[in-house]
Amino acid sequence: MDKRTQELLETVTDERLPFKGAYNIREDSGCAGRQNSENIKIEPKYDKPGINIKVSGKAKGEKVLIPACVTKTGIDDLVYNDFYIESGADVYVIAGCGIHAEEGGEARHNGIHRFFIGPGAKVLYKEKHIGTGKDIAGEMEGPDKPVRKIDPVTEIFLDEGASFEMDSIQLEGVDVTNRKTKAKMAAHSKLVIKERILTDGKQTADTEFTVEMDGEDCTADLVSRSVAKGESRQRFYSRINGNSRCKGHSECDAILAGHGTVFAEPALFAGHVDASLIHEAAIGKIAGEQITKLLTMGLTEEEAENKIIEGFLKG
Repeated sequence: MDKRTQELLETVTDERLPFKGAYNIREDSGCAGRQNSENIKIEPKYDKPGINIKVSGKAKGEKVLIPACVTKTGIDDLVYNDFYIESGADVYVIAGCGIHAEEGGEARHNGIHRFFIGPGAKVLYKEKHIGTGKDIAGEMEGPDKPVRKIDPVTEIFLDEGASFEMDSIQLEGVDVTNRKTKAKMAAHSKLVIKERILTDGKQTADTEFTVEMDGEDCTADLVSRSVAKGESRQRFYSRINGNSRCKGHSECDAILAGHGTVFAEPALFAGHVDASLIHEAAIGKIAGEQITKLLTMGLTEEEAENKIIEGFLKG
């Protein structure tokens, strides 16, 4: 791996190299490193690009890292990763993708991740996406413009009493993203998804959540926080189907800066008399009094706006 790849890996994983425990590193559509642990086994697929990650029920608080990097334009990376989590396991999965592009053309990573989570198992899943290189705000036009695309797909199948918590972050340099997350929930299972997105320049971001709450007393909580700066565009779509006695909550909060736009389209379906479903949405600009307060503390208007955005995305 070259220095640029190493820097991207540490940024998207928040981990220092060399990684400890189980990991699979993907670089420019190929495997750049792989390691198993006693309770986590990683095997290559033979019918298509990707890996199978098998987590034993003996795994308790263990990590597995599966980051991917694309370091130049002209690469369209597609990978299928399947996770098989045994009953009783407790595992922390760190994914994410970094794309670096300097020259004209498109660089893309499309990671399709499926989680099959056994009864009572717990999964904490973190994915962080960034783009680096020339024109990371997406202002340039014409053939010399590099385009960084990341299109993650996550499918989650929760058995009885299983839980899945997902933290998804995209705060820099991705020109185009289409993010799709689907979940199917059995009885007493729990789903928590937190998404944070920042777009700038002429970047676009589309998010789509679909949750099937099939089992009694399952719970789902979906929260998206986003900031659309410059002339960027965002679209948020969520659908929660309450097909049993369950509790579901969806929330979309967005800040507009400059000429950014956000379209939010929440949907709830109650197919059972005891389905309790709630959606909240708020879209607006930064409050003037917040800017004024920070100006009195010596910050410039740009610094004040950035400070407020930083705090909002951390919340």
